[in-house]
Amino acid sequence: MAKQISLLILLIVLSVLCFAIKPSTTSPFVRIENGSFLWNNIPYSYVGTNFWYGAILASEGEGGNRQRLHKELDYLKKIGINNLRVLVGADGNRGITAKVEPTLQTAPGVYNDTILAGLDYLLAEMGKRKMLAVLYLNNSWEWSGGYGQYLEWAGYGKAAVPAVDGWPAYMNYVKQYQQSDSAKALFANYVRDIITRVNRYTHLKYVDDPAIMSWQIGNEPRAFSDENKPFFTAWMADVAALIKSLDKNHLVSTGSEGKHGCEQDIALFEKIHADRNVDYMNIHIWPYNWGWVTKDSLQEKIEIAKEKTKKYIDEHLAIAEKYNKPLVLEEFGFPRDGFQFSKESSTNARDDYYAYVFHLITDKTASNRLLSGCNFWGWGGFANPSTKHIYWKKGDDYTGDPAQEEQGLNSVFATDTTIDIIKTANDKLK
Repeated sequence: MAKQISLLILLIVLSVLCFAIKPSTTSPFVRIENGSFLWNNIPYSYVGTNFWYGAILASEGEGGNRQRLHKELDYLKKIGINNLRVLVGADGNRGITAKVEPTLQTAPGVYNDTILAGLDYLLAEMGKRKMLAVLYLNNSWEWSGGYGQYLEWAGYGKAAVPAVDGWPAYMNYVKQYQQSDSAKALFANYVRDIITRVNRYTHLKYVDDPAIMSWQIGNEPRAFSDENKPFFTAWMADVAALIKSLDKNHLVSTGSEGKHGCEQDIALFEKIHADRNVDYMNIHIWPYNWGWVTKDSLQEKIEIAKEKTKKYIDEHLAIAEKYNKPLVLEEFGFPRDGFQFSKESSTNARDDYYAYVFHLITDKTASNRLLSGCNFWGWGGFANPSTKHIYWKKGDDYTGDPAQEEQGLNSVFATDTTIDIIKTANDKLK
């Protein structure tokens, strides 16, 4: 009897051991465990960049340059960048002041196949290099169509253009989006069309593509008024649920600026990120745009910018801790010294600011353990902006600065001293 009991115990122990050492299945998709990103079951933190024009550059039509694309991706990989935040595509008519060209969605559900091929090709090339894409699907702002274009398509009259009609007129126009069922329905159709695509080069369904880290609802989604807050919250939840219903493999994020993009309401930020279909939290920080520094005080007020940056991050980290979700600073920028735009101008103040931000990512403490990544704005790489005009015009190289901004304002070029700061930060994350 004793021998039988001993044998039984031995069999139980062996069974437990076999189960314990059974190899686990490694998912190729980025996932989250205990507030941290895991990529191939390895903790993943990153210093990445914004590469909004990636799909256009990867196309074979107007604006496309696959030779430059390969050069850019190889160089980014060389300096340790493996995370790119990319615009899926612009919406609407061409020839609109300050809008990205060429556009992807030329009319509701009508697509420029050249740009779709560019997006396919970009993802294929990123996959070869083991790089990850965060793909944003909408925009609060005019430079890619977004809210304003969907409203125009839904019959709300001609969309206001800030560069022509002024910002008050634009804000007044786009605040209608949150309560427009017809405009939101057009966008939902677009979401379905993109997420259910099959890549013509890899033959992978987008939902099965490990090169995609996250689908993002939009670039800086906003309510644009206090009365819109409930409608905005409901819309964000609806889109997150729609994406999850279509794609079980990839993460979902909001693209939010944080409190600054939530009518200065941190409770609204918490509401949209508490949703069970939103996997991690986003914030943006813009020291110059938000008045923390001025054109003539970029260096003089750098310490103030750092202090305010830390305070803003900490305020949102408190929300991230509450829900145990990662936080990503996915947009931040800083102008070149003297508010110059030329590639030859220095970037000492920016380098100082970037080094401070990267330090928060690379040197973990208990208080910032959930600050899991950042994407600086934006990658100019090997672009050569025009020396004849400041703003982008058709035929110019794409830089990190969209058409509504001075070319070179926030772009990081391959010749900048900032590159050393970026590479050093990524070396720490290896």
